[in-house]
Order: sequence, then C-alpha cells, then structure tokens
Amino acid sequence: MKQKHQLAQLGLFNAKVPRYTSYPTAAHFNDDVGAGKFSNWISEIASGSAISLYIHVPFCRRLCWFCACRTQGTQSDAPVLAYLETMRAELALLRDRLPEGVTLSRLHWGGGTPTLLSPSMMTDLAGTIAEVAPFASNAEFSVEIDPNEIDEDRLDALALAGMTRASIGVQDFDPKIQQAIGRIQGYDVTRDAVDMIRARDIAGVNADILFGLPHQTRARMTESVQKLLSLSPDRVALFGYAHVPWMARRQTMIPTDALPTPQERLELFETARKLFLWDGYAEIGIDHFATAEDGLTKARDSGRMRRNFQGYTDDASDVLIGIGASSISRFPQGFTQNAPATSAHTKAIREGKFSTARGHVYSGQDKLRARLIESLMCDFQINRAEIIEQFDVQSDFLDDLFDNVDSAFPEILSITRDGLFIPPAARALTRMIARSFDAYDMDAHGHSSAI
Repeated sequence: MKQKHQLAQLGLFNAKVPRYTSYPTAAHFNDDVGAGKFSNWISEIASGSAISLYIHVPFCRRLCWFCACRTQGTQSDAPVLAYLETMRAELALLRDRLPEGVTLSRLHWGGGTPTLLSPSMMTDLAGTIAEVAPFASNAEFSVEIDPNEIDEDRLDALALAGMTRASIGVQDFDPKIQQAIGRIQGYDVTRDAVDMIRARDIAGVNADILFGLPHQTRARMTESVQKLLSLSPDRVALFGYAHVPWMARRQTMIPTDALPTPQERLELFETARKLFLWDGYAEIGIDHFATAEDGLTKARDSGRMRRNFQGYTDDASDVLIGIGASSISRFPQGFTQNAPATSAHTKAIREGKFSTARGHVYSGQDKLRARLIESLMCDFQINRAEIIEQFDVQSDFLDDLFDNVDSAFPEILSITRDGLFIPPAARALTRMIARSFDAYDMDAHGHSSAI
C-alpha cells in the first residue's frame, strides 16, 4: 500500500509517456526526409553485413476494436493481390540498391493479419524476398499469426518458407472481454493453432496478452493467464491496452465506463506478472517474459537486448528496413517511414520510387540519449563507463543528467560511480524515468498511460 501511494505521488497514475520503441519517437519525424535520403542510406549499408527486414500487410478480415494499428478490413482478395504486386515492385527497388553480399538476420511479417494471405501468396512473397537477400546462417523468420485466420495449408507454406518463430495474438480469453473489444477467439481455436505450429517443428512460439481491457478483473486476468500458460509459449508480451480513440476511431466502440482505473491497471499487470514468474518465466524489460532457453533471456543476461518497433529483441543488426505502407525503417543515420496510406504508397512505387514520406536524421545528442533511454528500458540501468567510452562524453555531463532525474524522482534511484539504477520496486516508473532523458517536447495527448 505504501509503495502504491508513493507511485501515485510521483504521478504514475496520471502520466502519459512514450513506449520508447524508438528515439526520437515517431511523433517527431518530419517530412524533410524523403525517398532520396532513404535510397542513399540503403546504398551506404556495409557490403556483406546482415540486416533486418519487416514486411507490413495492412489487411484484416475483421477489424478488432482495441487495435490502434493502421489496418483496413477486406473480405475480398483483390486489394490484397494488388498490394502484393506493389510489394514485389518495392522489394525489387530494394534489391537493386542493396550492396553486394547483404544477408537477412531477421525477417518479420506483421500487420494487420499476414496470415490472411493464401498459401500461394505466402510462397510467392517468400520467394520474392529470397531474391532480395538470402538468410544469414543464424537468421530468424517470425510471423504474426491470428488463430482465427490460419490453417494447415498456410502453416505448411510458412514452414516451407523457413518460418522459425510464430507470434500468436491472444489479448484475453474471457468471452465478455472479447465481446467488448471486438475480438472473438476461443481458447480451443488458439490451442489448435499452437498445436499445428509445433507439429511443424517451429522453434519458437510467442504470445501477446493485454491488461487494462474493459471488464478485466484480477480474477479474469488470472484465468486468462493460466490458460495461456497451459500452451507453454516461449515468450510473452504483456502489453497495456492504449485507449486512444482520437487516433483510432474504432476504439470508440469500446465501453469507456468498463475500463479499469490506472490503479487497477497496475494491479492487473502485477497479477499477470506474478503468475508468469511463478511458472518459471524470466522477466524481460518492462513487459515481456521468456523461458530460460529463449534467445531473449540469453540476450538480457549478456547485456545484448535491444528495443525496436516490435518491442524487445535480440537482433543485433543496426539496419531494419520496413516494406509496405506506413512501415518504419531504422538506419545508423536515422529513421524513415513510408507513406501511411496504401494509395499514396502504391502510387510512389508504381512510379519507380520509394514512398518515404517522413523520418528523422540523427543530430546533436540523439544517439547518446537514444542509448541512455534504451539502457533503462532494457536493463533498468545506465552503465557510466560504457556511455563514456561509446560516446566520448565527460563524467560531469552524465552527473548533470543523473542529478536532474534524481531531483524528479527523489529517493527512488540508486546513483553510484558505476551509473544509475532503477530498483525493482520502482520499475513501474521506468517509462517516466526514461522521459527525463528525452530532449524533445512531448504532447502527452498522443501517448498512452504510463501504466
């Protein structure tokens, strides 16, 4: 009770802050970065290096009300086929500009619902990607899978294409909650999807589950987590539902009077967190859990964990290229984002150019602050010696930064000659603490609850 009172005094239950899957956040991208910059950054990738590739499929057979992703519903394959044709042309543009010898360390298909593609569409897309760059020897190929939109034939196609990890969307198993968020997905459907995946010797199974949904209680959270644990996922993302109806109009369908309070959201998170820990999962960052054998746990233990637009990752590549409408790419020089609208994206690609519409070029202290924030989000600490060596800054400079955040969170942090540390009891404040190292102005209206 005392801890909750202290968290309240520090503003946890009222704050709205970024999730810091990038720095600066996408809200600070500008239209000064276009297709020319994107093309130049591709050509500057080191020959023979390994990169990551993200494929965005922005279509769903049904639109879930809780989702704030940029997607569109379709019952017909016609727009999907047209989009795949555009994607093939975009991948050809990329292939023609990539330096020699580039390989793929990570390939991820997301959306939307990439598993609405037919088996032949999947095979064709995988073949086109293979023409761009081959897999590296230790590559990982992951796909977001909707249990309602998968079958044996499509899983056969994905397995043949080399899928090594499946990411299953769960959200919550309670029927009343599913009805409220527009996502009907029975436990049996999810279990059958996991069984089909494992029958094909797919190495990893991820699962997403949400807290903060309408009608969620600790009892319902407990039951859903226990059902999920019965499926033995290798990795779990426990995300907080972000209610942003001004950004995602479909969320107006969600009954706001049934949403839990910020204090209740924390209780829901802690309920789920304890269940995962009791079942032997390792705690990864602020909202992930993984088995001891999972690559994410090993990356955490060795200090190699990173954070990107998909959340936590063990991918070491400095280059992530996004393909498809609205996709974001990350380079050592900065970020780029494709045109969000499918129509604008398609028009640019048909004209023989990339659809880059906005982005950000690193300048000033961007890389330094990005690393400080990533260190907190991944490791709950900032290693003073590492930062001084990597960025050639003075210890006095870090002292000033540490003093500022210490003043904002009095008697919370541990600051020593080794660096800054967030103790376990204060880790609910991590995103707020990270915000203290963010040099950009923030419109809190565009961000989600700190818990």
